[in-house]
Amino acid sequence: MMREFNYRVLRLIKFSIICLLILVPSTSADEGRLVSIACCGESNYTDSRNISWISDYDQFPNTTSCYTRAQSEADYSGYNRSRVFYQNSGQKRCYKLSTEKDEDYLIRATFLFGHIWGSSFSVSVGVTPIAIVDSSEDLSVVEGIFRATEDDTYLCLVYDKGAPYISELELRLLQDLKYYLENFPSSVLKLVTRNSFEITKDDIRYPNDTSDRIWKSNSGADPGSGTYHISQPNVSISGNATASPPLQVLQTALAAPDSLRFLHNGLPTESYLYLVFLYFYEVDRAVQTGQRVFDIFLNDEMKEGRFDVSGNGSNYKELAFTVMTNGSLNLTLVKVSGSENGPICNAYEILQVHPWRSETTKSDVEVILEVKNELLKNNQESEVWEGWAGDPCLPVPWDGITCESIDGYSIITELDLSSGIQRGFDHKSFLKGPVPSSITKLSHLKVLNLSHNDFTGNIPAFLPSSLLTSVDLSFNDLWGSLPLSLISLPHLDILNIRCNPHVAKDIPSSFNGSKLTTGQESCNAQEASKQRIIIGAAAASGSVLLTIVVGIIFCTWRQNFLPQGNFDIKRHHHMTKNLIFSLPSMDDLVMKSISIETFTLEYIEAATQRYKTMIGEGGFGSVYRGTLIDGQEVAVKVRSSTSTQGTREFENELNLLSAIRHENLVPLLGYCCENDQEILVYPFMSNGSLQDRLYGEAAKRKILDWPTRLSITLGAARGLTHLHNFAGRCIIHRDVKSSNILLDDSMTAKVADFGFSKYAPQEGDSCASLEVRGTAGYLDPEYYMTHHLSAKSDVFSFGVVLLEIVSGREPLNIHRPRPEWSLVEWAKSYVRESKIDEIVDPNIKGAYHAEAMWRVVEVALSCIEPFAASRPNMIEVVRELEDALIIENNASEYMRSIESSGSNRFSSMVMERRIPPPTPSEPSSILSQMAPPEPR
Repeated sequence: MMREFNYRVLRLIKFSIICLLILVPSTSADEGRLVSIACCGESNYTDSRNISWISDYDQFPNTTSCYTRAQSEADYSGYNRSRVFYQNSGQKRCYKLSTEKDEDYLIRATFLFGHIWGSSFSVSVGVTPIAIVDSSEDLSVVEGIFRATEDDTYLCLVYDKGAPYISELELRLLQDLKYYLENFPSSVLKLVTRNSFEITKDDIRYPNDTSDRIWKSNSGADPGSGTYHISQPNVSISGNATASPPLQVLQTALAAPDSLRFLHNGLPTESYLYLVFLYFYEVDRAVQTGQRVFDIFLNDEMKEGRFDVSGNGSNYKELAFTVMTNGSLNLTLVKVSGSENGPICNAYEILQVHPWRSETTKSDVEVILEVKNELLKNNQESEVWEGWAGDPCLPVPWDGITCESIDGYSIITELDLSSGIQRGFDHKSFLKGPVPSSITKLSHLKVLNLSHNDFTGNIPAFLPSSLLTSVDLSFNDLWGSLPLSLISLPHLDILNIRCNPHVAKDIPSSFNGSKLTTGQESCNAQEASKQRIIIGAAAASGSVLLTIVVGIIFCTWRQNFLPQGNFDIKRHHHMTKNLIFSLPSMDDLVMKSISIETFTLEYIEAATQRYKTMIGEGGFGSVYRGTLIDGQEVAVKVRSSTSTQGTREFENELNLLSAIRHENLVPLLGYCCENDQEILVYPFMSNGSLQDRLYGEAAKRKILDWPTRLSITLGAARGLTHLHNFAGRCIIHRDVKSSNILLDDSMTAKVADFGFSKYAPQEGDSCASLEVRGTAGYLDPEYYMTHHLSAKSDVFSFGVVLLEIVSGREPLNIHRPRPEWSLVEWAKSYVRESKIDEIVDPNIKGAYHAEAMWRVVEVALSCIEPFAASRPNMIEVVRELEDALIIENNASEYMRSIESSGSNRFSSMVMERRIPPPTPSEPSSILSQMAPPEPR
């Protein structure tokens, strides 16, 4: 009986397998090579080209954001639906696509019905933005070609204005097609145009093109007059050539008696590198070698001379060129003298090169995905996960995550999963279940906030190598004892476990002394629960009273805490979410994420054309002009083997500029440390240095008017102020001088050269510096004599810079008469007698307002006081320079107000000021100490 039963079961299984093989269609060769997603598709389907489309409901099951338009408004594929991503949480939405590492892919996204949404958003492949979609265009198609760096690639839509939307997403494996990604492996090649010259005007794509590239028959570019088509239905390629385009593209060529010209305007105004691919097939079989020869130009630069389509025994050829341009691209083919036939072209492609951006370090990505998966087990309904896709830091971070940049990669330094981070305050917004144990593996995490949730269970053990400085576990229902691994963390400053009634209070005596909050007052389990329910109910019902209260709190907080001026509220919107619980600190207002690229030596040599153009030289080494692959002009500083500044200065500048940014500090773009070479890369400053403009080489010297000089010094002062007040730890530049104040194309001042910079001594540190750093003419005499370093040393040097912009003179020049060697001593002698006209640069005499000039001279003199204690700080200097610039810019109105008051109080006060000669107890000017003896 049992044997008979088993036999019947086996027969049934066998029959079922046969049925399945009959009913399930066989997988086509193209399935897997062609991935097509119909966004908001109601079901999977196959289109007229036999391409299978799948719905995106597995990634975005929400159907309320799906919209259907009339069939007449559908795109070329007949699809007429769009998914719209309203912002419930997060700053981006990403589609996850399965790719194979090191394979080349084409990715194409279609955006329909833009006029409905009124949106603007960026499109990124991985973390590399390649396009902006503007809803002013009803149909937008964004296409790129890339080499996969991982087994999964994300297409992300990043919020800007309104809600992002998308209709179709296609991924195509390129297989054997060569787009020179070997030369640009870390790039996304964005399609600008792909043109053929089919007479039928129909686009050519799959199945004719097995990779489903779309060859447009109408280029939109004017090829010039006298053009005509040549056709050959039977394409036969001679020689060993293999055609990249499909044969249907090669059947027709556009020709001209003398020249073909394709002009593409409307390209981005920023400089980009473009790849141009040209495809030629001699469709006229009567044409022999040497009978159709022409030159090829890109933007009037010859790229190929005397090109012969039929040369070297082949009637098919393809060429690839690179060109750097902005705004327009002009492709011209010109017949050479002696050629019997004019130029032809069968097709061409133009692609814009977008360098692949470095992603978040892989270890952090893997761990944060573990955290997400642990949380999802008990919190499937939370809307925050919809925004937790793609890279956790770039191009914008996930909700609740703050990132920083280190060695060119982003790292996760803060994780805020408090209930306020999620939209709304209903009970669903409270995370429940155990605290994810994988959180403890985030090796760069400094701040962890899990407060105001429903977390239960024990607190996980932390690694002793953790960098955590602040942990907030308050308002949960955690159990057990505080793990010793947590309270003994070496960097922990703040630990808040308040309102966890089941956490033991027996804190070990060995606790490291951090600020610990353990109180249970007014927050037992029932009261905490009641508080949450009240908050949730109020938010859900839209209580008028709560709205008014929150509005008052927000307005008061915004007025008192937000800095005045242009502050990007939208970028920092998440700050307002925690208002019900507590006001955020100002530290939270800044997302710490500075990207520093790591360049290879080969890349640097290519960017500088093997150090072709030297633009400067200093103690560190030579500075060369270069151009990055994205078109940005850069200054490349290469340490000389004989440099007096070594690895310490290189690392000093690299570490400092990896942590600090300000509009008046030169940013570090990247570095190279390879083959004993130490190289720093900065943006190119087109207007040179302040020193160049005042008294540098004649070729660089240009007269600066007085308002411009004031504006430059004010910018530099603001940059130094930022250094001196950075993150609670003063940074001293130690080499402030006019040659280290650079000027960009808008004449904005940028303080540069941080190789000597160091943190100011703190309490308990030794104030004495083992070595005095700086430049003769700018050195603080007190620092020189005592070796005691302070921010006031920078103030002294800046005072010398102020005298430079007033006088147009260098700080130390032994070629002048002996009394004029030192700018400081020479200027003081005239100011003692109120004769500032004698020290003013002749180039600006009669072109400044006396009040503004006196204000600057007064500030300069206070900065160069012999004793540091008598000098102002940089905040005070900025304030005075701002006043001087206002006076200068509003001179007439200011003077009228002074005259109407019948007083010239300020001028009188300044005119009466005298500088007494130095007493023996004062440090004398370092300039006089360093000057050589007067020649006889």
